[in-house]
Amino acid sequence: MTNPKILIVDDEPLNLDYLEQEFEDLNYATITASNGKEALDKVHSESPDLVLLDIMMPVMDGFEVLSRLKADPATRDIPVIVISAMNDLQSVVNGIKLGADDYLPKPFEPTLLHARVSSSLERKHLRDLQQLYLKGLERELDIAREIQMGFLPSELPAANGWEIAACFKAAREVAGDFYDAFMLPDGNLVCVIGDVCGKGVGAALFMTLFRSLIRATSTAGDLSNRKEMQSLTPVGRLQHVISFTNNYVADTHADANMFATVFICLINLQDGKLAYINCGNDAPLLIRNGKVVTSLPPTGPVVGVIPGANFIVKEIAMEAGDMLVAFTDGIPDALNVDGVSFGSERLINLLPGSATTSSALLKDIEAQLLQFIGTADQFDDITLLAIKRDL
Repeated sequence: MTNPKILIVDDEPLNLDYLEQEFEDLNYATITASNGKEALDKVHSESPDLVLLDIMMPVMDGFEVLSRLKADPATRDIPVIVISAMNDLQSVVNGIKLGADDYLPKPFEPTLLHARVSSSLERKHLRDLQQLYLKGLERELDIAREIQMGFLPSELPAANGWEIAACFKAAREVAGDFYDAFMLPDGNLVCVIGDVCGKGVGAALFMTLFRSLIRATSTAGDLSNRKEMQSLTPVGRLQHVISFTNNYVADTHADANMFATVFICLINLQDGKLAYINCGNDAPLLIRNGKVVTSLPPTGPVVGVIPGANFIVKEIAMEAGDMLVAFTDGIPDALNVDGVSFGSERLINLLPGSATTSSALLKDIEAQLLQFIGTADQFDDITLLAIKRDL
């Protein structure tokens, strides 16, 4: 740390001269102010590393200066050492309560003065390094978030007679939830929603792995049997996609102990037949004529834990006007300020609302959910995917 800058605030010229001489030998740069108002101006114009602040001054006393410095986010981290002839305990207490880092009585004892100034400057230096490190982490997380968002679809497929909508709200800078929707070469539609275990960067890294494996194997198999994949039935395709993804993660990344709940469906857009596998995800809900008529519960274990696990494909038929809503556990598990969860029943009661489109329904759910959470922290990602058959 080279040439720290110290602001000396005192209305006594002799004190100013004395302190300037003391600090000159220590290679500290000094600036001075003779009253509180001038001190605040110098703080904003000079950005000192430390303030030595007298209490008894004209125009504005030291306590008022200290109060304003600590109330301003731009100056609250500048260390302040209160200096005053008022060396009674109450003055010390008042200064500490207002945020002073230390207290020195007049007249100054040189060794004590040097020690406390040096200690305050060292703490300031370490705090500055910490802030730089945190800003670097924030920038890295911003980059990670931008990259991760690139793994989510920039737009959803448009299919005649069908509506597809999604809602995604990460709880942190990066998320473990994911969703996808894409057309296959044969004209069928694949929709996926998933939730990787855990939180933070680890979950986000595996989110990209799970999503990429599912997309790649859905469209091109394992990159070695495209012709075979093209001949697969919807049931065979889904089993191949999930089995390949499960076995790859379970075998290659077994030590990571990471897994994902996944709901994946393949929809024939011509006749409305929907084949699906639910790998431990919350059961999607089918709405028909304004009522929740069925749910699609798990048909297999979570993905990435058991090599060779069996995943069963089931099928339903979507009729004109039907809407399927899939979601991760961040919705029913969301908590309000009283620690009460949103719950599945509350969500089910919202679904038969007045919303007639998939996007409108998800907006209603999101609004009701955020209103329920209120000022409580969102501790889990929120992801919904809705598919409606219009014709």
